[in-house]
Amino acid sequence: MAAGLSNTPEQNPSFNPVVLHWPPSMRLGDEQFFEFCRANDAWRIEYTAAGDCEIMAPTGGETGWRNSRLTTLLSIWAEQEGSGVVFGSSSGFVLSDGAIRSPDVSWVKKARLAVLTPEQKQRFLPLCPDFVIELCSPSDNLKTLQGKMREYIENGADLGWLIDAEIKRVLIFRPGQAISTVDQPEFLSDDVVLSGFKLNMNKIWNVDF
Repeated sequence: MAAGLSNTPEQNPSFNPVVLHWPPSMRLGDEQFFEFCRANDAWRIEYTAAGDCEIMAPTGGETGWRNSRLTTLLSIWAEQEGSGVVFGSSSGFVLSDGAIRSPDVSWVKKARLAVLTPEQKQRFLPLCPDFVIELCSPSDNLKTLQGKMREYIENGADLGWLIDAEIKRVLIFRPGQAISTVDQPEFLSDDVVLSGFKLNMNKIWNVDF
């Protein structure tokens, strides 16, 4: 599927994340990784199931604007719908496979958050979001992004959208289903997971600054 999207690793080899490999005896625990991220808060850092740290480059202006727009539009719906909470790209989630990921935008049902302790809510949340969005930017490796989307689904996410704004293409991930591709959609929706949410993609495609 990677060949169908823009900015493949072969076209942009410099856009691979920097990966720090840790010997098994030195791998970070969740609390240590949390402190490591706090000490390096200028960077977006994720932790793989294999115990490595992936350091991503900051996004450019257009990608940052789109991230903000997606978070805002989903938050407006979530406040009205009432059953879940929206998180931005700085929120970390500890997946069941041991990875710690930070989707660009995510949504979690309130019922799942309610069982967490106050201490757990202050740290990386020990769950996989119900819904995730990843937005492809020029600093992203698409093969890595697709691997992340599959990881979210394998760890409990019910729906994932991988958006490539450069070519106006969306890959949709669902449990037990093949990846579906939508080219130049005007709207995106999924009433099974996101009841009543309809994303106007023209508000994402068209940068207005």
